[in-house]
Amino acid sequence: MNRDNVIFDKSMRKTHTIYMPDMLHYHNDFLVAAFSLGGYKLAVVPEYQQIPMELLSMVNSSYCTCAMDIIGNLMAHLRQPNLDLSKIAILEPQAGGACRAGNYYDLIIQCVKKCGYNIPVLSLNFKGSESHPGFKITPMMFFGAAAGVCYGDLLMALFQQIRPYEKEKGETKRVYDKWVKSLSKDIASRRNLFFREKKYQEIIDDFLKIPRYDREEKKLKRVGISGEIYVKCSPIGNRHLEDFLYENGMEYRMEGFLNYCTYVVYTEMKSAELSGASKAVLKVYSFVMNYMIKVHAQVRKVLLRNGFVADGRFEDMQKKAAPILSEYYNIGDGWLVMAEAMDMIEQGYDRILIVHPFGCLVSHVAERGVLKKLRQLYPDANINTIEYDYDQSNTLRESRILLATS
Repeated sequence: MNRDNVIFDKSMRKTHTIYMPDMLHYHNDFLVAAFSLGGYKLAVVPEYQQIPMELLSMVNSSYCTCAMDIIGNLMAHLRQPNLDLSKIAILEPQAGGACRAGNYYDLIIQCVKKCGYNIPVLSLNFKGSESHPGFKITPMMFFGAAAGVCYGDLLMALFQQIRPYEKEKGETKRVYDKWVKSLSKDIASRRNLFFREKKYQEIIDDFLKIPRYDREEKKLKRVGISGEIYVKCSPIGNRHLEDFLYENGMEYRMEGFLNYCTYVVYTEMKSAELSGASKAVLKVYSFVMNYMIKVHAQVRKVLLRNGFVADGRFEDMQKKAAPILSEYYNIGDGWLVMAEAMDMIEQGYDRILIVHPFGCLVSHVAERGVLKKLRQLYPDANINTIEYDYDQSNTLRESRILLATS
């Protein structure tokens, strides 16, 4: 553990609110509910229009846009006058790998210290590193989070595929918000955590009641969004890309978080194999991965049955990527970014935006490096990368997006 960090002890579980970055917009509420199963109060750092200028002197300029967004909003939040700094902690998710995000944990600790705050910083990772005596992921929290990821992926798919065709603006959002509230209560009450297919159908039936135009009638451009996980999934990271595409008359979709979770566990398992891990450790990895694949199959089955587009199976995604990138190519989001782009093109989304942060060498290699091959494989698709810089003008970025989707 970083010696400058404050210890999160067992007594803080009842007194402290743990703040995490807004990284998974469609899943945040469900993760908050899952954490409550372990007795923790989790909250999401809101978006701020301005970040503290002195942050630029605390964070090295070689860090990427994600660091400035995540830490900038966090430091802005700590300055809010109604926040009791003696009763909060910070949670930073870490997927590991060659990404500089692996250093965010220590960077946040140093920023907090330099600002004179006495706040514990927690790490959420698969390896159990940087542990605190008062913070532990329980089995019930894991199953609650898994259920939340399933619900989040399902609602995201329905919201993105129905919203562009709704006849009454805002109706899809109303139904979406209703189910987020209801399902969050279910998770916090330990209801509907397992065998959820019947619940999935109930949710879909409600969305199908929304009056909408036929796809052939409206003929919208179909845009697929792939790329680095934070920029892809966080409206802060992608500067509200979904709203921009919607307001410019486009149908858009991105693939869900379940396959990403499976990818992270799979790559960790492969790394463990190469380092000679014990059979017991590999068995745990295998159990978690197979559970993720199983619940993903449930979500996929019910979406396809009701005429919606669903994410590809994890094993099929591996097969798509294998001729171009090795399964051991797990730098950043690795081969999964390319596999998601290929999957969406094959589902009819012929305009692909591969989004990534400026200053991210990992993304340049994993995403720009495969552009030529993707364009050769799919000559009728318009495939482009979009970089995000924290001080980039909206006009410049949006003009590039419009050009890329033309």
